[in-house]
Amino acid sequence: MPTHSSHSLRLLVLLVAFIAWPAMAQTVISPTVTPQGNGDNVITWPQTINKLYRLEDSVDQVTWQYTARHVKLATSTSGSFTDVKPAVGTVYRVLEFTPSIARIWNEVLLNAIRIDTPHPPKHARNLFHLATVMYNAWAAYDSTAIGYIHHERISPLPGDVPAARSQAISYAAYRLLKARFTTGPNVTAINNAFDAEMASLGYDANVTTTVGTTPSALGNRIAASIIAWGLADGSNETGGYADPNYSNPQPPMIVLGSNGTIGGIPANTDPNLWQPLALSTIVTQNGIPLPNTVQQYVGVTWLNTLPFAHQRSNPSLPWMDPGPVYKVTTPTFTSPTDSVYKNAALELLIKSSQLNSSATLDISPGAIGNNALGADTGLGHSVNPATGLPYASNVVKLGDYARVMAEFWADGPDSETPPGHWHVLANELSDNPSFSKRLGGTGPVLDDLQWDVKTYFALAAGTHDAACACWGAKRYYEGVRPITMIRWLCAQGQSSDSQLPGHSPYGIPLIPDVCEVITNASSAPGGKHELVWDIDLASNVFGSNHVGKIVVKSWPSEPGDRTTQTNTVRWMFGEDWVPYQRANFNTPAFPGYISGHSTFSRAAAEVLTTLTGTPYVPGGLGTFVAEKDNFLVFERGPSETTVIQWATWYDAADQAGQSRRWGGIHPAEDDYPARVIGSKSGQNAWALALKYFSGDLLTESIDAGQTWNFDGTITLRTPTRRGLFYQWEYTTDLQTWLPLTPTSLATDTSLSFVDTPPPGQRRFYRSRWVAQGP
Repeated sequence: MPTHSSHSLRLLVLLVAFIAWPAMAQTVISPTVTPQGNGDNVITWPQTINKLYRLEDSVDQVTWQYTARHVKLATSTSGSFTDVKPAVGTVYRVLEFTPSIARIWNEVLLNAIRIDTPHPPKHARNLFHLATVMYNAWAAYDSTAIGYIHHERISPLPGDVPAARSQAISYAAYRLLKARFTTGPNVTAINNAFDAEMASLGYDANVTTTVGTTPSALGNRIAASIIAWGLADGSNETGGYADPNYSNPQPPMIVLGSNGTIGGIPANTDPNLWQPLALSTIVTQNGIPLPNTVQQYVGVTWLNTLPFAHQRSNPSLPWMDPGPVYKVTTPTFTSPTDSVYKNAALELLIKSSQLNSSATLDISPGAIGNNALGADTGLGHSVNPATGLPYASNVVKLGDYARVMAEFWADGPDSETPPGHWHVLANELSDNPSFSKRLGGTGPVLDDLQWDVKTYFALAAGTHDAACACWGAKRYYEGVRPITMIRWLCAQGQSSDSQLPGHSPYGIPLIPDVCEVITNASSAPGGKHELVWDIDLASNVFGSNHVGKIVVKSWPSEPGDRTTQTNTVRWMFGEDWVPYQRANFNTPAFPGYISGHSTFSRAAAEVLTTLTGTPYVPGGLGTFVAEKDNFLVFERGPSETTVIQWATWYDAADQAGQSRRWGGIHPAEDDYPARVIGSKSGQNAWALALKYFSGDLLTESIDAGQTWNFDGTITLRTPTRRGLFYQWEYTTDLQTWLPLTPTSLATDTSLSFVDTPPPGQRRFYRSRWVAQGP
């Protein structure tokens, strides 16, 4: 089995792993393999631009698995990959296949996200709006489907509908993406890739007209509608998605100083409020340096960004309310959830103490997973429905499992952010030859383009709504992050035993071998706290000089050389605690409550489950292989090759939520309610997307209402669907209906109008959907 460099590679989820990939309708290419003196293999192969390539390896030519990160969209005529120190006898093959035009542009956007500044809600929105323009361009040549925001039908149909769709989709996608990527660290490279894609497809990017029925005009017109919609959707795109009225009163927590990590908690810190971190250098999770040394709130405007299916009656409240955030009691505030807060901190400390544990556990789908929604109570699946056999045991070290989980699910296999990660998974599903592309698992098999545009639209709608729901809650509650929780509690002392040093009712409870207080006995020669790691000095200090201080057995940040060293769990000061993350990233730049990973992932799992008609991934087994000493990025590891597995989309989503707890980013109190909200987001988005696909949206009854006012006016109200056009009409004889209002685009879930009828005239009213705007 080959090994791979952790610095150049993050492996992708394998929906079917260790199973021979069946014969496909693709071309199989035998690549050229050039062994290197250091034991690596350089693999090269010929490519055709805009085709997809999957590099696989095998040691027996029966079982094939990914070598590279994921299926690659060719942008040049040659492909290459360096396989780091593969097993003796490893052979390779390359699978080539032709994607739909929608898949091409989806891959183009994912590649742009990978080198842009990570911003999960922004990129969820970008993925949704790209999916929207592509779906609308496809639907314009369909007699049933209804476009979202922009709806029109081309009539008469052109002689070559597939070619027209390809062109319309490309112009719509190109215009939207060019409008969305105007700033950023790699904006030139990103826009050059957009331009190159249009050129490779043979389309003239200088054709900008929106007039007429040509595919290019249609695509430009659709893009113009969605771009205009986005400029008024509440995200403040033109202002860099910032909220000029937002300020955070917390003193920034200095985590990374010029000569190392600075521990402690700033004076006047509110332990119940999100606290930005201050670092001497800030690097995003995909390695992009940022100009600021204090974190800037990412996604601050999503409380008021328009979703797809969510509704609410009060615009100041979250789109979906998870309920009040847990808080801790302080000298000036008494909290009814004090114990919840402290237990949340302890959960993370327990997990931190296990990051090097050699204890073993069975992580096969037969032993874990199959959880109830919003819980981790499942006992696994009795059998694999694809084989009818029980799942084989998969026993791994707890420490390896914890660290691989924390890194694998962090940001997608190649930093495409969580919503992009689930698009990668959806593409893997589409590529699987054992999967039949039937919407909802029934009905006719769809062609690749129809499958892709509908998959992207429903999936992106679900993850966009998850972003609105999650970041709406984040903005409303501004929940604290674990680094503030744990440091503040430990700085107060311990609340377990008034007879021990460092007692305070505001301190952290003690747990043997996890969270303890230094005593004279424990710091004596030979005692467990004789030496305590000082994260600022990067060395041990005598515990006897710190009696009464809280120490935790935890991971002390990344080692000096992450490629060759592994940091072990040790006793360190609790007020210096850091999560299992890169030192110059540490914790995301937005509040904790609720978890974005959990919300995104459950929403996507709901869409993929209903899309495919089954919760099970193809083959009933999803697998990811983390090679020994060649996967972890935060440090060298894992200590043994570790295989993560799941049976269902729900199991995968739950693992994504759990991973943030192993990484010290969220406690369970952030995770569980987010899964519930993600579930509702995905279910509601799918149900509404189906109405667009089938055209049933137009058969919905419009239950309009009216209120007679004392001044003789009449207030008319009607429920609406965002993006559709509505018009009020009136009649005096119930036969002839006359327009009362101009056609109006609904931007929310209701429209109202105040009518002043002439004296003595009795009017009857109705609201109706109008196919297009004025």
